[in-house]
Amino acid sequence: MVRSKPPSKKKQRGVDFNKIKRKIGRKLPPPKNATNTEIKSKAIILPEQSVASDKAGLAVSKKGLTLKELLQQTSHHNAKVRKDALIGIKDLVRKHPAELKLHKLAIVEKLRERISDENKSVREMLYQLLKEVIFPGSKEDIPGPFISLIMVYIFNAMTHLSIDIRLMAFKFFDLVVQHYPSSFLMYAEKVLQNYEDILRKNQTYLQDRGKLKSALVGLVRGLSLLPCNERKADSSDEKVLDTQRTLHAFELEVPMKHTGISSTIKKLEDLMPVLVNCFLEFTSSVRQMPVLETQSFDCMQCALQSIDLVCKFFFYGTNKHQTAYDGSYAMACGENAMPVFLRKLLEVFPLNSKQDVSEKDHDRYFILNAGITEIFLHFSGWNCTHAILMEKFLEFMETSVSGQISCNTRSSKALREKHLVSLLQFFPKLLSQITGNWKSRLLQAFTKAFKDCKTESSLKLACLSVIKEMLLPSRMQGTLLLDATDTEILDHQITWIRELPLLLLQFGDKHLSSSKVVLHLLLRLAQFAPMNSSLAWEYENMQHSLRDFYCTCLDKGSICYGPFIKLPRDCQELSICCLYYFSSLDSLMLRALSCCCLSNNLEPFVLFRIIEVLQSAYKAGHVQIADHLSFFVTLLACFRVYPENFYPSSGNDEKILNHGTFKAITSAICSCLSQMGDDNLVLQTLEKIIVDEISLNLPLVNKCALLRMLVVLDSKPTRLSEQSIIKLSKSLSEYLIDAASSIPENDDGSSDSVRLRNCVYLLIPCFFLFDRSDKLLNLVLDLMGSSLGENYSSVEYAFDLSRKICAISSVLLFMYKDVKIQRRLLLCQVSVNRILHNILFQSSTETNMPLEQRQRIQSAVDQLQSATSRLYC
Repeated sequence: MVRSKPPSKKKQRGVDFNKIKRKIGRKLPPPKNATNTEIKSKAIILPEQSVASDKAGLAVSKKGLTLKELLQQTSHHNAKVRKDALIGIKDLVRKHPAELKLHKLAIVEKLRERISDENKSVREMLYQLLKEVIFPGSKEDIPGPFISLIMVYIFNAMTHLSIDIRLMAFKFFDLVVQHYPSSFLMYAEKVLQNYEDILRKNQTYLQDRGKLKSALVGLVRGLSLLPCNERKADSSDEKVLDTQRTLHAFELEVPMKHTGISSTIKKLEDLMPVLVNCFLEFTSSVRQMPVLETQSFDCMQCALQSIDLVCKFFFYGTNKHQTAYDGSYAMACGENAMPVFLRKLLEVFPLNSKQDVSEKDHDRYFILNAGITEIFLHFSGWNCTHAILMEKFLEFMETSVSGQISCNTRSSKALREKHLVSLLQFFPKLLSQITGNWKSRLLQAFTKAFKDCKTESSLKLACLSVIKEMLLPSRMQGTLLLDATDTEILDHQITWIRELPLLLLQFGDKHLSSSKVVLHLLLRLAQFAPMNSSLAWEYENMQHSLRDFYCTCLDKGSICYGPFIKLPRDCQELSICCLYYFSSLDSLMLRALSCCCLSNNLEPFVLFRIIEVLQSAYKAGHVQIADHLSFFVTLLACFRVYPENFYPSSGNDEKILNHGTFKAITSAICSCLSQMGDDNLVLQTLEKIIVDEISLNLPLVNKCALLRMLVVLDSKPTRLSEQSIIKLSKSLSEYLIDAASSIPENDDGSSDSVRLRNCVYLLIPCFFLFDRSDKLLNLVLDLMGSSLGENYSSVEYAFDLSRKICAISSVLLFMYKDVKIQRRLLLCQVSVNRILHNILFQSSTETNMPLEQRQRIQSAVDQLQSATSRLYC
């Protein structure tokens, strides 16, 4: 077999050009011998040709953009550019506030387009820009055009197809309402319509409760601006409890061109069932969860607050709108006039009363149940509610108020107290209309809460306001809400009354509003408690426990002042007025009041009010005459004038600390004495007391005040007894010498007019007594003369003798200047001559007396002899 030949291998020859295979679609590279036409150059920058030269003097952002450029970029197709533009505007306006004032409307007109921006971060950035910069910077300007510009785009966003944009629009509206509250009333009808639409469609985003919360929070804020006459726990009883605006004010505040009142009310009526359904939907979804999530709780709470605010609008408004509201919902509810949709809300009450939930969930369910209860109690027809449902509410009220619901943390207790304050306002009406065992149980729960709650808590203040309404007749109706003849109710009322003085001591001067409420309550109780009733008797017995509120006089003479001294004037005025209504003010209470009057911390106005009220109480027969006079004597004898030497070294009488006040007190007391009836009987009661007090070592001004009391009660001729005249003469001789000696002389030996007037003020009461009794004048002159007959040989005595001689000479000179006393001195020539003889004898025999003192004595003797010679010639 022939073998086949293998293929022959031919040697390849050298190849001059290799053929390169190119792939289809690839661009051919340039040939190697191609000419490079690229030109490289550098720009020449000239300062006068820079773009920055066009922005010289303009406000620019960190990136060098002007406000106009930034506003243009807010419409850029790129979301990041739009957001950066908003950030730039924020920085520029903060750095240059004048730009906002100049271009406010232009800025808002451009920014409002971003309210419906599809990008969430852009909308959030716009919200922050408006909240932190635009609205605060435009607060002082008139918001009319400003609001109208932005509200058009907000309403447009509220009807957007995107749920996120719609909900964000409500957030923008809430921001507008925060800064311009009147905007809600201006656009109420349209806003409520949009809220109704968004809440009807809440099924689509129940899972994202945070979005719905933003809309509900704005609704709550807007509804809180609705006018109403909501009743408040006001501490002032002199003002009618009508501090909120009425629906008539609503009509005046919201022009008809913006919205019709009737259409706004209709929108509120349409919104109510939507809010209730929204709340019920959340309730049904929450029941399927082991815990109450924060977002769910917030949404439910906002829904309840909205329902409550609408109820307040209708049921605390005028009768006109309340009747319209009740009539519009007078559906087939049997005996109950409550709307059907609200009855559905009440059927789920109480929410989740299980015991296996956390403390936090307990608090949240309590807040929701308290909200439902408050809505329930707003309705006038609640007392016709089905018995089983009514039992639920009464049981919740009892357990809540009495504290049977456990609170383990401080925050939990504070939270529950806050909501109990809102519920307590319904207690008077509730107790006046329920019957049977529940009235007793609620009264016990309320009394327990009143006694157990802390002194400084808001719950204590709320309890006091409720007590005021249940204890006293209504000022509007003039009748008691509770039957005072019911012994069980009376027992609780007595318990409340007995707590009031203790509360005043506990409040002290730290809780002024609470103290004022208690004092108002005491005053109203004193004014309106029926005579000879148990309540009036309790007020009378309160005097002993109330005494410590003013002052406590301890056995060792020390004084412990009560809260009365440190309270403001209005509280002091209330407590003073309470004194008038005690049928018999005892001596211990008057002693406490006198201690308060003697305190340096008491204002003069309050002191005079005490004197005035006690004088009125005396005229009404509430103060015994002996106690009343003892109060006056104590006040004048113990009041301390500062400085005790009331002659200033310079200046005038007005610069003395409280001498003018004491003069006014003396005049007021003397005026009261002149109005007390028979002066002779009053003098017989006071004579010995005043004479004894004057004989004590009292300051001159106090002795002068007591002498003025005698002058007011005495007559001419004097009615003072001989024993009093003898005892008084010794005191007056020393008093006159001390009064004249207290006048300091100038360097030239003269005395200024102010000091002389003060001396005359001290001497005048004595001159009145001398004019009425020659015997008293003779005794005083004899005692002054005999006081110069003593002889001692010492330098100290010589100085005292010189002072005494000058003082006696001054007293006699003052007597010579008084016309009435001049006539009396003619009958006392022997006593005057004895004084002159003793003065001359002592001045001539005294060897230890300095030359200066001798000269002063000689000057006084010369003046006295000259005046005597003129008198007897």
